[in-house]
Parts: sequence; structure tokens; C-alpha cells
Amino acid sequence: MIPLSETIKKRLAIADSVMRLRKNPVLSQERTFNKLLIKAKDTAFGKYYEFENILSSSNPLRRFQEQVPLCHYDTIHPWWLRAEQGESDVCWPGRVKYFALSSGTSGAPSKNIPVTKDLIRATQQASVRQLLVMRRWKVSPAIVSKKILTLSGSTNLQSNGTIYKGDVSGIHAKHIPRVMKTLQKPGRRISGAANWETRLRLMVQNAPKWDIGIVAGVPAWLDILMERIEDRYKVDSIHQIWPNFQAFIHGGVAIEPYRKKLKSHFTRDVAFIETYLASEGFIALQSHPDAKGMELLTDHGIFYEFLPFDETNFDADGQLLNEHARTYTVGQVEIGKPYALVMSTCAGAWRYLIGDVVKFVSTDPADIIIDGRTKHFLSLVGEHLSVDNMNHAISNTADLLGLSLSEFGVAGLPHEGRFAHQWYIGCDTPGTDPDLIQRTLDAEICKLNDDYPVERQHSLAYMFVKLLPNQVFIDYLAQLGRAGAQAKFPRVLKGGQYDSWVAYLGERGLV
Repeated sequence: MIPLSETIKKRLAIADSVMRLRKNPVLSQERTFNKLLIKAKDTAFGKYYEFENILSSSNPLRRFQEQVPLCHYDTIHPWWLRAEQGESDVCWPGRVKYFALSSGTSGAPSKNIPVTKDLIRATQQASVRQLLVMRRWKVSPAIVSKKILTLSGSTNLQSNGTIYKGDVSGIHAKHIPRVMKTLQKPGRRISGAANWETRLRLMVQNAPKWDIGIVAGVPAWLDILMERIEDRYKVDSIHQIWPNFQAFIHGGVAIEPYRKKLKSHFTRDVAFIETYLASEGFIALQSHPDAKGMELLTDHGIFYEFLPFDETNFDADGQLLNEHARTYTVGQVEIGKPYALVMSTCAGAWRYLIGDVVKFVSTDPADIIIDGRTKHFLSLVGEHLSVDNMNHAISNTADLLGLSLSEFGVAGLPHEGRFAHQWYIGCDTPGTDPDLIQRTLDAEICKLNDDYPVERQHSLAYMFVKLLPNQVFIDYLAQLGRAGAQAKFPRVLKGGQYDSWVAYLGERGLV
């Protein structure tokens, strides 16, 4: 019998040869666009927007952009609701069996995002690609035979007898390819536990039994898991439990605010590898250790458009102003310019704004960074402060002051006739001076954002910093029912979400 690791290596080699043939993102996107429309032309959505006529026109893409409006969740949801109620062939051929519950970081009621068999298959293919590129990091070749721990949502999905709903990571965890199942941890029994605390406790209990080489998940929850393992077994490093742990595949939030804290658990080198996996699909992955961004996956069932994120297309609250605004394809974008990400997918999303803002750091290859969310920018008076600015400023401040600063959130508020940024920052170091952090953070943002120092001299006259234990942020998510491997604290606090956060702090005497 061929050892499992040899089987996986052969499959990876075959996949690698296929991937080398898919180097041109423009051609890949052209093929993807045509495949999507051809497959969906006989759906209710395809017939309504005349996909067949679009495909037979002299310029299908231009016709598609003219006939199909840009949309967000509220405008496409009536279509998806028909699929949710059991109707076949609505936005994608066949019946949709799975829906991902996604609230992002908005705190709004959960959205139900369709997850089709084709999307699951495309995500699996992208996951194989993730394993392929890992060989470019300094990891042992034996890593492919070690266990992969995925900090996913529960695979115990909600069901009404017809469809299933749950965390997208839990949906994908139910569909791990058979050849990979023996390598995956924590396994079916633990993954099926509905409660995150129960899954966490069982993972800690079983940790010494597993030979983990790779961990995938959100940074904050890996930090919590490692802390509990070290505390339970009275060790100083996770490598005393998992000596072959060599790679952390992370996503959901920027790694920089967490990197220093995570490294405190390691006594050996661990590769940090970034991914961009959303409820709507596997979008991008870091393809090289020295890459400044993540490579856009242009041949995995998603067609991308890029809408300039500016005052012409969005209002101050991040709302789309024109459903027929001009978008750009991967071959037309400019490096360094912020774009709202628009996706058409093999799950029946069509010209759908997922709410993320990206920038290209390279066009060959097509490498992007996540710059923030359309509704998660602070621009009270024109400071245009992005989440990317915030992440780097927090990371730089932590390095300069020798601190670990990971969790944070920022609110923009009126104050004494002008405006202020109120920062809430997680810090567990006793005696830390919030005024020193405020001055250092303010100076770092001035270096990162050209608009910010100008406004700080005028309308944005105040900046406040409140330090809180990191556990406060985690407990707040738990109170919202969002404790779990994929939950993350919002970086920008607005409206009802800010009110909820302040009320929570008030209840605990932390205001």
C-alpha cells in the first residue's frame, strides 16, 4: 500500500504542473467570465439579465456591465432567498444546499451567502494550491505527512431538513477531500461540537496526541489555544507539545498586530502564510515568503471587477452611489489605488460588492493587499484613515515601545466643537502609560497617511487612547454569540455597534 504522504505528494506534483499553465491573470479571468455566464445562462437570473444575448454580443463583458447592475447583499438577497426556500436554478444551476452565515465585523444580523458544490470544489483546489506554495518557505518536506489543525467553525450546521446553514469554515470542513481527512485535526467529533468553548477544551485535551505541522485559522484564536495548552501542560512553548509545528496559515485580520504575541509561544521558526478566504470564495493567497501582497486567484470560479473607492462612487458611510459605476478588470487596475472588490462567482453572486477594499501592489503577478472595508474607514473630516493604516500604526507602536498590542477598535466622535478618534487597545502589560501609546501611535499614523497630519492640526483636534485587557475584546464577542475560530473584533466602531460596545464597557465599569 502506498503511504498516504506519498499519495499526497504525487497529487501535489500533478496539481503543480497544472498551476504552471495558468500564469496569465487576464486570460484566466476571460476564461472564468465566459464559463460563469455559459453555465448560468439558463438560470432565472441568467434569463432575466439575458446572459445568452450577452454572450453572443460583440463585447460580452461591456454588455454584461451595462445590463447587470452592481449589487450588495440587500439587493441580491431576494434572488438568494428563492434558493434558500428550495427553488432550483435561481442564480446558479441546481439546488443550493449550504448557506454561510456571515456578519463580517459589522455586528449586523447574519447574512445567508450561498455555497454551491462548484464553490466548494473551487475552494478545495485553491487549498491544494496553498500547500503547493508552502514549499517556497523554509519548511521541512516532511510537513506534508504531519497533521493540519484547522481552527474552523462548527461542522454541526443548522438545518431545516432542506438546507444547511453555518460558518463557512465549518461548511468547508465537512467537505475535506478523502485523501486529506486522515491528516486533518481536530477531527469530526471535535469539529462537530456546536459550542466554541467545548471545541477549544477538547483541542487542549487532545493536543499532546497530535503531531501538528500546520495550523490554519484566525490569529487571536490560535493565541488563545496556545496559551491554554501551555497552561494546561505547564510548558513554556507550543513547540514542547508540537515539535514539528512549522507553518501558520492565517486570514480574517491582519497578522501584524498579533505577530509578536504569537512568536512568544514559539522556540522554533514558524512560517506565517496569509490567505484571503471569504464566505463568497477563496480570493487570494500569499505565494512567496517575500511577497508584499497576496496573489489573486484568477482561475478558481470567481470573476473580479474593481470599483474605485472614492467620493464619486461611495458616500461618507461607504454606501454605493451608482449601481452602474465604471469598474475595471484585473488588466486595467492601477498599483496603489484603493478599489472596492466586486465578484461574480460559481455560487451565484453577480457583480456583488462583498464590502472589502483592496489595493494592488503588483500587476504581474496580480498581488493585492486588503486595505479595509467600504464601511470601515475613518474619514470624519477627510483624514481617510484605512484599516491597513491602523494595523501598521499599531504594529509599529508596539515595536517601538516593546509591547504586545493586538486587539483594538477605533471610533470617530464629535468632541468640544471638533472631532476626535477614540482608540480602544488591548494591552496586558501592567503599568503601561496610555498617554505614551497615544503620542507614539499618533506620530506613526502621521507617517503612514498624508491626509491625517493636516487634519490633526485643524478639525481632528483630539485623539484618545483607552487601554483594556485583551480578554475584554474576546468576552464582548462571546456576549454577542460570536465566540469562535472565525470571529474577529471590528476595527472601526460606528453607530449601533459603537453604542453596544460602550454599553458593554459601562456594565463592567470600564468606561
